[in-house]
Amino acid sequence: MTRKLRAVRLSLLVAALLATSPAYADLSVAGGITSESTAALKVELDREFSLESWHPRLSLRLATGLLLLSSDTEHGNAAWLLTPAFRYTFAGESGTFLEAGIGASVFLETRVESRELSTSFQFEDRLALGMPLARGEIMASVTHYSNARIARPNDGFEVFALSYRRPW
Repeated sequence: MTRKLRAVRLSLLVAALLATSPAYADLSVAGGITSESTAALKVELDREFSLESWHPRLSLRLATGLLLLSSDTEHGNAAWLLTPAFRYTFAGESGTFLEAGIGASVFLETRVESRELSTSFQFEDRLALGMPLARGEIMASVTHYSNARIARPNDGFEVFALSYRRPW
């Protein structure tokens, strides 16, 4: 598949995401840096589901969106993300929470700076710590992208980010 065709498909996916009813999704925007010192921007639509029947402080967050990576040497890279995460909210008034999840991503290119990903499909392992801020919430996260040795080489990378999530 050509790069142009992949870009068109990714653009159509973004348009479909943005066309969904905002009453059902929150907007999350994150800025950060990769382990290769590449600037990263992540824009996601997500929704949180209560799991009170399992535990009163547990919920599930389902998100989808785009990861955009800059590059000093090339055109950069982009990926579509599918990010589920379990959220545990600590007791007390602060509303501090911890999130962890394993998701999936599909990159346009199989290179990120000097890293060779081998496959467009990558797993996404994420750990985040956050708290309410203003009418939304702020979160610090680390995300590792890797193909789990589906193909070699498996030069995974990390994204360290600070995000703000705001309910519509």
